[in-house]
Amino acid sequence: MFKRIQGNARGCLIYEPMFILPYSMLSMYTTVYMYELGVNERQIGLITSIGLLLQLFTSFISGYLTDRMGRRRALLYYDLLGWSVAALIWAVSQNFWYFLIAAVFNSFLRVPNTAWYCLLVEDTDPKDRSIVFRVLQLIGVIGGLFAPLGGLLVNHFTLVPAMRIMYIIFGISVTIMFFGRNFSTHETEIGIRKRKENQTIKLRDNFHEYILAIKTILRNRMLLMVFGVYILFNFQMTLQNTYLSIYLVEALHIKDAYIAIFPAVSSIAMLGLMYFVIPRFNENKANQYIILGFALAIVSKFILITVTPGQIIPIVLSTMLTAAGTIIASPYLEAVVANSIDDEQRAKMFSILQVLVLLFISPSGLIGGWTYTIDPRLPFILMILSFAASIVLMAGLMHRNVKPGQKEKVS
Repeated sequence: MFKRIQGNARGCLIYEPMFILPYSMLSMYTTVYMYELGVNERQIGLITSIGLLLQLFTSFISGYLTDRMGRRRALLYYDLLGWSVAALIWAVSQNFWYFLIAAVFNSFLRVPNTAWYCLLVEDTDPKDRSIVFRVLQLIGVIGGLFAPLGGLLVNHFTLVPAMRIMYIIFGISVTIMFFGRNFSTHETEIGIRKRKENQTIKLRDNFHEYILAIKTILRNRMLLMVFGVYILFNFQMTLQNTYLSIYLVEALHIKDAYIAIFPAVSSIAMLGLMYFVIPRFNENKANQYIILGFALAIVSKFILITVTPGQIIPIVLSTMLTAAGTIIASPYLEAVVANSIDDEQRAKMFSILQVLVLLFISPSGLIGGWTYTIDPRLPFILMILSFAASIVLMAGLMHRNVKPGQKEKVS
């Protein structure tokens, strides 16, 4: 698959392991790390929601900054601010306020998200975009195999010192990555043109174009449905990333050092599917595969909320089903979203999509914290409902007979 990827997409993906590998080591422990430093469940939810609200603003300006600065420069500057600086703060965090300040810096990640997305897909043939996202997912899968290294560090140093070490490693790795990726990519043709066009345009002048773009989205039912699925997918991901580790440790009584095993199990399941199953898929049935992936995710969450505390095998099964659902649905969903947006409007449309996503998921931290204190299973029930609603929307798209990859252009 990687042989079919050239240009900026290749330059972006080749450096991606420098983010994925160290991040996979610490990602399962982030909320437990906060909890160990005295941040309670509701404060964790509050930090998550404040961070997401700040990301609303950075998402809104991300399209403007990406067009004005150019894809590569916006990507480099704001990645350093949103990740390198945030990683340093996480490494020395002591209490709620440290994590809140880190969330403020990390909120700038929405600008490089838009710039990276444009750089990744603009010079890539639409028919190859699902391959790009598949390779990106493969990198993430392989990264998950390194998650147990985080567990070994936690087992050796205990949780807090181990997390400080991992955040330092992460910060150094991603900083090297940002400069290397900048060297290996070039500005896209659309990026060069947009940068010239936007030099005399101020943000307030750009506001009118955003309003017109939003009106265009609201008139485009196919795009609304695709965006709806994408929003629900991100909503459940936010809940899972925030509360899964705490649920495993607190409600299911899994030891801290053991929870890093589950990302590795997930990666092994994904690699098996990628090797034996995914190559047999018919690219023209993307919508059906997305629905299948969501259905598997529902089953995985149902197992998670019915398992008896201390039982490892059902959690492993749930992890494998989540992995299967993700590996099947996610790349096709990303490709459908990418191919639904016209290249000329990509930066603005993707920034608007991020704003819409954040508007709906910003309360997820508070909702998750509130529901978790009532019953630890409730956040996972909300995830099940999100997947069920997504299946309904995908069925609606199939009913409209819109083929995967077919553009209903936004202009």
